Amino acid sequence: MSQQSRTRPGGSATALHKAYDTALLDLDGVVYAGGEAIAHAVDSLRTARDAGMHLAYVTNNALRTPAAVAAHLTELGAPAAPADVITSAQAVSRLIAEQFPAGSKVLVIGGEGLRVALRERGLEPVESADDGPAAVVQGYGGPDLAWGRFAEACYAINRGVPWFASNTDLTIPSARGIMPGNGAAVEVVRIATGAEPQVAGKPLPPMHRETILRTGAKRALVVGDRLDTDIEGAFNGGVDSLLVLTGVTDAAQLLAAEPRHRPTYVDEDLRGLLTGQPEVTATEGGFGCGGWTASVAGRALALDGDGTAPDGLRALCAAAWTEAGDGAGTLDGGKALARLGL
Repeated sequence: MSQQSRTRPGGSATALHKAYDTALLDLDGVVYAGGEAIAHAVDSLRTARDAGMHLAYVTNNALRTPAAVAAHLTELGAPAAPADVITSAQAVSRLIAEQFPAGSKVLVIGGEGLRVALRERGLEPVESADDGPAAVVQGYGGPDLAWGRFAEACYAINRGVPWFASNTDLTIPSARGIMPGNGAAVEVVRIATGAEPQVAGKPLPPMHRETILRTGAKRALVVGDRLDTDIEGAFNGGVDSLLVLTGVTDAAQLLAAEPRHRPTYVDEDLRGLLTGQPEVTATEGGFGCGGWTASVAGRALALDGDGTAPDGLRALCAAAWTEAGDGAGTLDGGKALARLGL
């Protein structure tokens, strides 16, 4: 089934960690949240790696360096080396380096991850609009990024300096809940300048290109928690995807997804890497998966039967996506999802 016509989650008789050679894993909301490992994540990753799957950690968060991210993952018990980490800071630095010569000054609004990535591309990070930057780059700088940094960006951009952004995620998950991401900070600068940045991060092509160049993946599986970055990025790159429900996206948002936001596979957490994925089949008046049958009754989704929550959700996705066609779903799935505890 092509991604453009996806009306139900896909199935795989082979466990995903054996069906694909490389997992392109998002971090926040997939492997950890608020710095702490998500349940089952570490054991699942170790098992997948030990079975021969290459693990690549792909993050839109430009704050930390690959070495720092790998060290954190290692502390959590996940197998990781700096070369296994691909960040939006690396993707945006390549984008800038392709447009400006080595030695060019770049005004950095963000953290150390951006500075390290720029230096790797032969570019010189600077701190002030008065330092003569050839470009401005903006990435997540943590919750304590000073308001004055946005002002520096605006001064330079209003003088005609080109503006780049590592990513535009409006939110990121944390241990205490959802907090503003780099996209929210980008909006501050956009409002103040009226300018538009060149963006590198997921779901846009520069990030996918950076990931493939660095991993050499042949049969890649994108694993993420966000429809508008991870899953759309997989769609844009023409590769399969696994959505896990441990981060930003909840089950109701998944049911309402438009085609470019519909994942190939759906599971509760990273244990889904280690199993096959059951087929969703058409039944009389609906769709079945496991012990469940989902159908549309008026403008609501109905669910009959019994089984695991992921199987019920897969059946509900098929009913909702088929009804929505090429648009986004508007069906009421509240009662059906409550029955699944989702």
